[in-house]
Amino acid sequence: MESVHDRSPRNVYATVTAEIIRAIESGLSGECRMPWHRHSADGLPVNVFTGRPYHGLNTLSLWVAAQAKGYPTPYWATYRQWNEIGAQVRMKEKSSPVLFYKELPPDGEADPDAGIAEGKHRFVARLSHVFNADQVDGWPAPGIPPASDKTERIAEAERFIRGLGARIRYGGSHAYYSRVSDHIQMPERSSFVGTETSSPTESFYSVLLHEHIHWSGHPSRLDRDLSGRFGESAYAMEELVAELGAAFLCGELRIADSPRKDHALYLRSWLPVLKEQPTALAVAASTATKACLYLRERAGSKREAA
Repeated sequence: MESVHDRSPRNVYATVTAEIIRAIESGLSGECRMPWHRHSADGLPVNVFTGRPYHGLNTLSLWVAAQAKGYPTPYWATYRQWNEIGAQVRMKEKSSPVLFYKELPPDGEADPDAGIAEGKHRFVARLSHVFNADQVDGWPAPGIPPASDKTERIAEAERFIRGLGARIRYGGSHAYYSRVSDHIQMPERSSFVGTETSSPTESFYSVLLHEHIHWSGHPSRLDRDLSGRFGESAYAMEELVAELGAAFLCGELRIADSPRKDHALYLRSWLPVLKEQPTALAVAASTATKACLYLRERAGSKREAA
C-alpha cells in the first residue's frame, strides 16, 4: 500500500503546487483563508514514527490534505511506519504525498533536472505517501492541546520576538517592513481584530511574524534577493516567502495564522508565477524554512546572551 515513485522533482513539485493553486483559486472566489490559516494553531504536521515535524513543502502539502479531507489531527506516517507501531491503515484509504531527498554519490552523474544542488552535495527528490492518524485503527491520537494553553503559547511568541531584537515601531494603519530604515512598522495592538479561527492577539502575532520574515532578508542578515530567479515576480515571491515563513512559525508556536487585509491581492499575484514555474512553490517553502531557522537560531542566541 505504501509506495515511492521515481519521478522528476518537476513532476513532484507540480503535484503539490496544483493543490495550492486550487486552494488559492477557491480563496479568490470566496473565502480568502488558506490551509495554513486553518491549521497552524494545530501545530506543524508530525511524523508519529520519528516524532519529527515535517518542513517546507511537506508542511504545505499535509495542511492542504488535512483541509481537503477534514482530518482533525496533525499526525502522519507511511503505511509501513503505522504497521511498525501496531496500527493499521483502513482499507480504501487514500494517501497524501510528501517529498524526501536522497543524497547522490559525490562523483555520480545525474540529470540536472533530477537533483537539487546544495553546496558540493546533490540530492534527488523522491515522492513517498503518508496517512493521517484519522485513517488508521489501533493508535489513539493524542489530539490537539486544549485552548487553556493559549496564554503560555502567546508568552512564548513574545519571548521569541523579543529575542530577535528587531526595531519595531507602532502607529498607522498598515504593517510593513522598511528595508531602507531596517525597521518593522506595526499598527497598535488595539487595531487588530480576530476571525472565526483566531483571536485578535493571534492576528497581531501572525502579522508581526510575517514582517520578521521580511526583516530576515536584510543585507546584514540573510541578504535575500529573489529578483535573479523570479524577475518581475520577485516582490510577489518575497511576499509568499513571508506568508509561508509566518505560517511555519505560527505552527511551531501553535498560534492561529490569520489572513491579512490585503490577502486577496497577494493571492492574485502568486497564481501566475506558480503556474508558470513548477518549482516556484518549493523554492518559496525552502527559502521560508531557511528564514525560520535563522530567526530561531538568532532568538536562541540572544536569549542565552541575556
